[in-house]
Amino acid sequence: MSNKKEEPKGSFIYDMVGVAVTSVVIVAIAFSFIFRTVGVNGSSMFPTLEDKDRIILSAYPYKPHTGDIVVTCQPSKVDYIEPTLVKRIIATEGQTVDIDFVLGIVYVDGEALDEPYVNEPVHKPESFTGPVTVPEGYVFVMGDNRNASTDSRDSRVGLIREDFLLGKALFRIHPFGNFKIG
Repeated sequence: MSNKKEEPKGSFIYDMVGVAVTSVVIVAIAFSFIFRTVGVNGSSMFPTLEDKDRIILSAYPYKPHTGDIVVTCQPSKVDYIEPTLVKRIIATEGQTVDIDFVLGIVYVDGEALDEPYVNEPVHKPESFTGPVTVPEGYVFVMGDNRNASTDSRDSRVGLIREDFLLGKALFRIHPFGNFKIG
């Protein structure tokens, strides 16, 4: 005589449905409170990111650092600028940004940035008149495709308040097979 209880038919299916529902709930919670997905519109971050790429952002409170790729939802001064912008942080509070548009070099605190990620040197000043010292609670952002980017050089965008940063880009989820950013 066997002491092993026989499981009712269908309990395996019931268990699998339970696991699937639990998984969906966990993913939904993670993408509501920990991560966000955002689409890239335009070519301002080329070659790092391309138009229609999808990226995962950290959604938890985040302290900005120079070099981070972030998404901002700060309202712009004109309607035709996208409601969310994907840009790279060039300077944080207390740092001073200056740009030599002839040589195409960005300086932070008097030091030329080493920027292997840019598409080409920056020659379009937009409305930038520097040097600019970033005030407390703000960041200075630029696109990697500097001459095709509307960013902190443009007075219509300006400096970005830290509380308008949606999060830091962690990795790309589309196109598949190209997950690394930067």
